[in-house]
Amino acid sequence: MYKTITAVLVFASIAVPSNAESIQERAAACLACHGERGTSETENTPSLGGQQAPYALIQLFMFREKLRVFEPMNEMAKPLTDDDLRAFSDFIATLPKPAPPADAGDPARMAKGQALAQQNRCNSCHNTDYSGKENVPRIANQREDYLAKTLAEYKDNSRHGYDGTMADVMQPIAKEQIADLAYYIAHVR
Repeated sequence: MYKTITAVLVFASIAVPSNAESIQERAAACLACHGERGTSETENTPSLGGQQAPYALIQLFMFREKLRVFEPMNEMAKPLTDDDLRAFSDFIATLPKPAPPADAGDPARMAKGQALAQQNRCNSCHNTDYSGKENVPRIANQREDYLAKTLAEYKDNSRHGYDGTMADVMQPIAKEQIADLAYYIAHVR
């Protein structure tokens, strides 16, 4: 309860009219959860750095319209106008991409994850370097816990995208393989 109330109060600052504060000032509430400069240090919270504006715009719209449900984000996005959504997505696109982890990762897990990524053609939609494009998210060096959670949600159909592509992609992947796939994408260089 306390966490929800705090999130609503923090996110309420985003609803301030855009002429009252700069987008950087209004985005401070976003960065409180998604990490300074867009690299998250919060469990199961994605890094926003390196995301393309079209992808960020779609996600913010989906949160505003409750097509994607996560109450703190739904509350944050509820008062935003279309112009606000564009301003925030453009701002997100300026954030630096997350740095790869210092270690190269466990070679055996990296090999398993890479094989899964290639077999399921992750690199065709998300680019060969997993940097994403237009309305497809950057997944390279995303938080491993967030990737595993999101992939599992696509697998069990509890998370819906704006189309069914990810649910289809995840169907042949065994639940036990999700951890290796998330590990690989989080550590890819």
